[in-house]
Amino acid sequence: MSNRALCREASHAGSWYNASGPQLSAQLDGWLFQAQTSKRPARAIIAPHAGYTYCGSCAAHAYKQVDPSITRRIFILGPSHHVALSRCALSTVDIYRTPLYDLHIDQKEVWDTQSGDWFIISTCLLGSVLWSVAPSNPPFHKDEFTIVPVLVGALSESKEQEFGKLFSKYLADPSNLFVISSDFCHWGQRFRYTYYDDSQGEIYRSIENLDRMGMNIIEQLDPVPFSNYLKKYHNTICGRHPIGVLLNAATELRRNGTNMSFSFLNYAQSSQCRSWQDSSVSYAAGALVVH
Repeated sequence: MSNRALCREASHAGSWYNASGPQLSAQLDGWLFQAQTSKRPARAIIAPHAGYTYCGSCAAHAYKQVDPSITRRIFILGPSHHVALSRCALSTVDIYRTPLYDLHIDQKEVWDTQSGDWFIISTCLLGSVLWSVAPSNPPFHKDEFTIVPVLVGALSESKEQEFGKLFSKYLADPSNLFVISSDFCHWGQRFRYTYYDDSQGEIYRSIENLDRMGMNIIEQLDPVPFSNYLKKYHNTICGRHPIGVLLNAATELRRNGTNMSFSFLNYAQSSQCRSWQDSSVSYAAGALVVH
């Protein structure tokens, strides 16, 4: 690789963040201030990745659980929205450019973790930016951590297990943080998903019930029930494969005696669907802690 730093510019700059520079920093700090902190720092979080106008308040509940004083490397696992993949993709760029400051990619870790199932691309298409880099109290020192962005394709259950086992050794390290980037139900004709349980009342209540079923299963930290839930309801959780990798990584650590738990802390919807012409996207924020 040449000495010239290869950069990936911010995705959807402007419309995605709804602010820039000091305005964005103040906006993120406001959401973080309103969120509660748990007693133990998160080793992994599940957080939404839509525009901050829609999911910023919800996402803050996950990112508030991050302890910047101990975090040195951040693995960001997100779904492949635009590229058909049956494995995982790593980036060859050195820097992710954000409206706040540049994020440096841990290229040593990228190359050390390669196996035959990785697929290297020049620019990751991850639709999210590390959100907890916003100034907060205590501050996140931008030069004291690196990121490892991983684009997760449509993995089979066996591949989710393989990647989970690979990532488990990193999940065991308290200086590492895993950010699982995922929205939850995408409901409406434009998403080709209109599951509705009329016993729940309004459509948006049926959507929430469906999401919370999945959230309750994720909290069990067992990939098998989550896989069965997806097969039964086909809930359009875009980060289902990154979530599956995390559940398998957690299962591996628990098998080796590590005590951990996962809890969802917040849930929201972009709008409340009441008719078949409506549409919405759901957001959930949760954190995994090691005891």
